[in-house]
Amino acid sequence: MENDSQRRIYMDYSAGKPVDPRVTDAMLPFFNSSFGNPSSVHTLGQEAKQALQNSREVVAKLINSETPEAIVFTSGATESNNLAIRGTAGRNKSRGNKILTSSVEHMSVVNPCKLMIRNGFQVIFLPVDKFGVLDLEKLEAELDDQTTIVSIVYANPEIGTIEPIKEISKIVHTKKAFLHVDATAACGQVPIDVQTENIDLLTMSSNDIYGPKGVGALYVKPGTTIEPVNQGGGQERGLRSGTENIPGIVGFAKAAEIAKNEMANESQRLTLLRNNLIKGLIEPIPYSYLNGHPTQRLPNNVSVRYSFIEGESILLSLDIMGVFASSGSACAAKTLQPSHVLLALGLQPEDAHGSLMATLGRENTQEDVDKITSIMPDIVKRLRDMSPLTPKELK
Repeated sequence: MENDSQRRIYMDYSAGKPVDPRVTDAMLPFFNSSFGNPSSVHTLGQEAKQALQNSREVVAKLINSETPEAIVFTSGATESNNLAIRGTAGRNKSRGNKILTSSVEHMSVVNPCKLMIRNGFQVIFLPVDKFGVLDLEKLEAELDDQTTIVSIVYANPEIGTIEPIKEISKIVHTKKAFLHVDATAACGQVPIDVQTENIDLLTMSSNDIYGPKGVGALYVKPGTTIEPVNQGGGQERGLRSGTENIPGIVGFAKAAEIAKNEMANESQRLTLLRNNLIKGLIEPIPYSYLNGHPTQRLPNNVSVRYSFIEGESILLSLDIMGVFASSGSACAAKTLQPSHVLLALGLQPEDAHGSLMATLGRENTQEDVDKITSIMPDIVKRLRDMSPLTPKELK
């Protein structure tokens, strides 16, 4: 049994979550005893087909889909985002060639949009305010009859800000454009209702709700016209060919079931920890700031920044102390450039570089919060003492 000084504290749940043991138990039979291909007509194949249909029904309930058939299983959020943007724009290019998105999207939205530019589409990256909330007036101004799809993140995984999706949907549909929502970070943390919020396409990820990696889904509202990005045998309504990953899909469904049942209590618990962590990381330390909206944010997201020091140095210092966090999106960690999300908030590059992102999960406790808040003032002071950017009065 590890004591407090040995305990390793994981606060990078937005980058990757452990698979819930209940999910693993649900998956195991489909690796060995029920291993059939759901396209096969024999008994083993039909067992797999039934598991696939059952999983589709469970995932549909998580977002209140009109029908299970609106759920298209994919390999993850990146594929779902590509299918939504490229598939919808390509299928509807006779209506127009304009795509709208925000300046704080995940790279799995940004890069497909850039690809569409090379394919002759016009893409507008809409601005956000200092909290990361989409500028609705700019959305209205840019939206026109040539706009085929608008892609907006439900909640930004880096700064935690939740977008006003209902209001966005009302605006988008005045021009009969399709609304795609990347709900990777939000799904399982906040209630999502695709019918009430009038969403046409919605991206989900299994691992972001404590399911296995390599599985995701795209909700496609009945009547939404979309074409496949890859061709093949015609599985998943012809939109996502390839033999279905039945163990992964079953695990995804179990994780969705657990999330639906436990979301309210867990989100309330995490919100309390989040607020305590934000307070402890900012109040004792001068020149420290919160990134993102102070209240309209994900229950588990804490994103702060410290002037005069680098986020990477903070992470290495925390790692030595057994605390694992991040400084931004894991998918953009290979670049030394400042986060495009933080720059979109109006921050200078030197300020964006000093960010720390801690995302909480099921295993975190108040003791974890107490530990990181107790060690952070000394870490920041030590790094500022070494930094040539620090004013003399802080050294």
